[in-house]
Amino acid sequence: MALDATTAETISCALSWRIAAFDELTGREVHDLLSLRQAAFVVEQTCPFPEIDGRDPLARHVLGLRGGEIVACARLLPAGAKRTARSIGRVATAREARGLGLGRAVMAQALAVLLAEDGGAPIELSAQAHLERFYASLGFRAFGTPYDEDGISHIDMRLDPGKR
Repeated sequence: MALDATTAETISCALSWRIAAFDELTGREVHDLLSLRQAAFVVEQTCPFPEIDGRDPLARHVLGLRGGEIVACARLLPAGAKRTARSIGRVATAREARGLGLGRAVMAQALAVLLAEDGGAPIELSAQAHLERFYASLGFRAFGTPYDEDGISHIDMRLDPGKR
């Protein structure tokens, strides 16, 4: 379902957004965040991998909340934490909230945070290959060759805001 910017903005406004460092999250938020990511990445994709990788404490977390429930999330890592550039990862939406444009809405929030912080610095991500067009629609460009990560084809992508 392709959504235009106006529709994505409307959906984004229907949620409440919380951007917080790991240490600012409540115990319940950490639980619910990890539960959402585990459901999306480990259970649905049948992909056992180390979801708790030690990087969450280094990150800021974008949480999309509907009625107090986390229905979308993304992890923002500083340069050097995983990649040379700043990066966005662990982008997920709750299964019951899919098809509403939450992926685009959570990415809009993540990009707004990073671009407000430094509008010229590059942002990278590791995209599942089938989502390359989605991330390209947000301005990311693939680089390198596709690779296997935990049994799923991925491609590295980069947004160079200073070159837009």
